[in-house]
Amino acid sequence: MTTLTIRPVEDADLPFIRSLSPTLAAKAGLSWHSDAVVQKFQDDYIDAMMAATDVRNATYVAVRGDEPLGFVHVREREDEVSGEMVATVPLLAVKDGAQGLGVGQALMAAAEDWTRANGFRLLHLEVFWNNAQGRHFYEKQGYLTETINLIKPLG
Repeated sequence: MTTLTIRPVEDADLPFIRSLSPTLAAKAGLSWHSDAVVQKFQDDYIDAMMAATDVRNATYVAVRGDEPLGFVHVREREDEVSGEMVATVPLLAVKDGAQGLGVGQALMAAAEDWTRANGFRLLHLEVFWNNAQGRHFYEKQGYLTETINLIKPLG
């Protein structure tokens, strides 16, 4: 079996990253929004995160041989509680069939390394509440719940 490698993103990886948008959208489980709305949100969010910016950021891709298996995007942001600059992971996705193989763990380790190398004390992330698998994954990695956003569909 070929070794898993984590490497910086290349322009040629962008179609792969965008191909994971439906996987991310499906994990959201937002029944009060149409599938089309959630998919458009996810597509637009990926495009916004991958666009050129002055915000310090990095994207890493996990590959086995020549096959991409997942990616993580990490960037700086202001912490809502303390006001300090911290790192955040707005995007992490592992393709179907590669989940449970340690790909997500390796990608999060790369994000944590980037966070430390850039002098940040905290690494923030958000996960949709309905994504129980994602919440469990992050909790196993030592992430703690800080806030929960609630919504009530009224019609």
